[in-house]
Amino acid sequence: MALVLEYNISQSRLQKLRFALMKSGLKSREVKKEEYGQSLGYLAGIEGYEEIPNADNLDFSDEMLVLCGLSDRQTGVLLPALRKAGVSISLKAALTETNADWSSSQLHEELIREREAFEQTGKSIH
Repeated sequence: MALVLEYNISQSRLQKLRFALMKSGLKSREVKKEEYGQSLGYLAGIEGYEEIPNADNLDFSDEMLVLCGLSDRQTGVLLPALRKAGVSISLKAALTETNADWSSSQLHEELIREREAFEQTGKSIH
């Protein structure tokens, strides 16, 4: 099932984001801070991933989206819809076999490292 995990989206931007998702035919799920230590696979509802009791929740406040199970076509529709809605979220990732075991906090740290590496080379990741 195609799903977009949402992190720290302000109320003023959440409506625009959800409208773009709806127009793209996608569902979303807001991830709460107390869930940041759970695996992305669990948060996305993938069979075989279980809740981790007493998971470490390393907090972050950046906006972030995780695209779970989107086809190339769905991604190709969503990204322009977000731009058209005026919703720019720099931390975006697709759920993969590799990162499905990661927590939201781990993914956030990796995306921050990638962004910093791109900025050091003078390139933009948007």
